[in-house]
Amino acid sequence: MYSHMIRIQGGRPLHGSVTVSGAKNAALPELASVLLSDQPFKIRNVPEVEDIRVMLNALNGLGAETDFHDGNVEICLSGIRSCCVPPEIVRTSRASILLLGPLLARAGEARVSLPGGCPIGDRKFNFHLEGLRRMGARIHVEDDFIVGRAPRLRGIDYTFPGVSVTGTENLLMAACLAEGETILRGCAQEPEIGDLIQLLQGGGADIQLQGKDVIRVRGHARLSGISHRVIPDRIEMGTYLIAGGFMGNDVTVEGGDPEALTSLIQLLREAGIDVEMTSHGVRVRGTGSIRPVDIETLPFPGFPTDLQAQMTTLMTQADGISRIKENIFDNRFQHTVELGRMGANISVSEDTAHIAGPTALTGCPIHATDLRASAALVLGGLIASGETVVRNADQLFRGYEKLPEKLSNLGAEIRVERE
Repeated sequence: MYSHMIRIQGGRPLHGSVTVSGAKNAALPELASVLLSDQPFKIRNVPEVEDIRVMLNALNGLGAETDFHDGNVEICLSGIRSCCVPPEIVRTSRASILLLGPLLARAGEARVSLPGGCPIGDRKFNFHLEGLRRMGARIHVEDDFIVGRAPRLRGIDYTFPGVSVTGTENLLMAACLAEGETILRGCAQEPEIGDLIQLLQGGGADIQLQGKDVIRVRGHARLSGISHRVIPDRIEMGTYLIAGGFMGNDVTVEGGDPEALTSLIQLLREAGIDVEMTSHGVRVRGTGSIRPVDIETLPFPGFPTDLQAQMTTLMTQADGISRIKENIFDNRFQHTVELGRMGANISVSEDTAHIAGPTALTGCPIHATDLRASAALVLGGLIASGETVVRNADQLFRGYEKLPEKLSNLGAEIRVERE
C-alpha cells in the first residue's frame, strides 16, 4: 500500500476565489443515521474525502447498498446483514463510534471496533457508553471492540458530564428509535449537530430544541426516507481564510457560512488582517504586518480546535509573541515540532504554545501527524522559501476535498506524489 506526499515550491502569492466543500464532520453522522431507517437516503454535497469512504465501507459491511458520485450519496439499509464493524475498515477514522448508538437502536446489538483516527490526545467516548447504558444497553470492551446489546433502548433524562460533539450525535440518533422520551442536557452546539437534527426531522424524527443545549426527542419505530444537503465545511472555510491572511495574499472564500466562523473572523481582524464580506463570499487580504493575538480553543461558538494548528502557522508571521491555549485535546501541538524544523520559534508548555515572530520559514522535509496539522504544514510550505515536502499526506486527504487542486488554482505551486 503506497502513501502520498505533497511537494510545495514556496513563495507564490495566492490570488483568486475558492469554493467550500460540504462538511465532513456533518456528513459522517448523517451517513451513520441511515441505520435508523429501512428506506433510501439521498444526501447531497458530501465531500469526496477518505473519512467518508471509510464510513461508506463500514455501512456496506453492515448491509447497506450505496452509490457515491459527484458529491451525491444514495444509500439504503433495508436489512442488517451484520452488526460488526471490523478494525480493518475503520482503523484510520474515529467515525466508527457514531455507528454504535444507531446500530444498537436498530438491531439491538453492535460490535464496533475501537475508534482510530488522529493521534491528538485522549478523546474519551465514555459519555457515549454511559448514556447508552442508561438507555438500557449492556456494553463492554472485548478484544478491541465495543460490544453492546439492548432489546429496545428506552428514553432517559441525561446530562453530559462535559461537552462532546460525537457523544451528542450518538445519543441523539439512538434516542430517535428509543422507547419513550429522551432529554439530553449539556449538548454540544456545533453547527454540524444542527444539520444532523434537520436531517433527522426530515425523516420524521420528533426532535425539539429547548434553549441552547437541551434536546428533547420522542422515539419512533423507524425513520422514513430522507433527502438532505450537507452544510458547508466551516473548518475548510477557515483554513482558506487563514491562508488569505499571509502577506501578499488575496483570497475570496465562496459558498461558506461566515456566521459559523465569527470567532475566527474576529481574531483575524484583531491581527490586523483585512476581512471583507462581499456579495461573493468572504475576502481576506494580507496587506500589512500581522499583530500577535491570544487564542483559546473552546466548544462552539468559541474558537474551534480544528483551526488551532493553522492559526499557529499564521502567527509565525506576526510581529511579536502570540499565545495559543488548547482546551479541547491534550496532544494537539505536534505540528509545532515540524514548523520548528522550518525555522519557527515556538515553545510549548503543557496546554499552551507561545509563538515568537515574525520568522522566515525555510522549506524542508516534514511529517504530517494528523489531519489539521497537515493543513498547517501545507500553509507553512506555501510561505517558506525553497521546497517543502509534506510526508504522510494521506492525513490531509481524510478531511480536505481537493485541497492541492484548490490551492493550485489560487496560484500555489503544489503537487501530490506517491512515496
